[in-house]
Amino acid sequence: MSDSPASRLQNFPVAWFAMIMGLGGLTIAWHKTEGLLALPVAVSPWLLGLTTGLFLLLATLYTLKIIRHRPAAMKEWAHPVKMNFVPTVSIALILLSIAWLPHSAPYSKLLWLAGMGLHLFLTLHVITQWMHQSKFEIVHLNPAWFIPVVGNILVPIAGVAHAPVEVSWFFFSIGLMFWLPLLTIILYRVIFHGSLPERLMPTLFILIAPPAVGFLSYLMLTGEVDAFAQVLYHAALFFTLLLFAQLRWFTRLRFFLSWWAYSFPLAAITVATLAMFEHTGNALFLRLAGILLGIASVVILGLLVRTVLAVARREICLDE
Repeated sequence: MSDSPASRLQNFPVAWFAMIMGLGGLTIAWHKTEGLLALPVAVSPWLLGLTTGLFLLLATLYTLKIIRHRPAAMKEWAHPVKMNFVPTVSIALILLSIAWLPHSAPYSKLLWLAGMGLHLFLTLHVITQWMHQSKFEIVHLNPAWFIPVVGNILVPIAGVAHAPVEVSWFFFSIGLMFWLPLLTIILYRVIFHGSLPERLMPTLFILIAPPAVGFLSYLMLTGEVDAFAQVLYHAALFFTLLLFAQLRWFTRLRFFLSWWAYSFPLAAITVATLAMFEHTGNALFLRLAGILLGIASVVILGLLVRTVLAVARREICLDE
């Protein structure tokens, strides 16, 4: 296939919105750090502007793809692996609603309503596909399968400010109930059916996100770090340590857009650790959060630079 602008638009993947997830998570992490430590310089407003602008750009390009290359978009939505990245669009909206909440409650609510409604629709659609299909095999399974269903666990973080609390409990319950069985199946797939393909290896970092975000949502719903909150946080911390112990495998990988799977989980465990410090006052969590924030910031800056280089070299949006 030619490398014309039309062909590149046709091959524009929905996985681009994982970039918004990472940048949105980093924005929230920096805002929380600035608030807790009363930092004299605010980084988060600049990150929020960058994230919002990039979302508008990506949304415009993907909308053009749907209009001009609808068969290619529909093929992506039906693909056993790629279909799980479609809800990154709705999760990006939810994360933007969280990031905008301290600045504009009405704008945050608008983003939250759009993200919440779209994500519920996509959750129902994806689960229906899982239940009534004959094309999925165990080798198609990877941690990106968390995105459509466990992504619901994000809704309460801004949802408690925008809707009756029962709405947030509804979405929290969906995410929690699907997290554990999916985690079991994914571990089975990785252990007994060989390593993930190189392109999908970075998605292992998604293992961190469900318990980390679940902890933050549970905290918003209950207001305290009780025994269950401790379980969720320390599960997320363990997955972080587990994946850091495997860094030599990740450093060997060639660059793919899937590298952005590193970003949001790192931001999520950072925000969760800041919340642990905020609620317990234990300085150990503050030191750990500082280390994690530094790692997340460096990783996401590196991802931005590497992605810009890949775009300049025309390594992305190619026919696979």
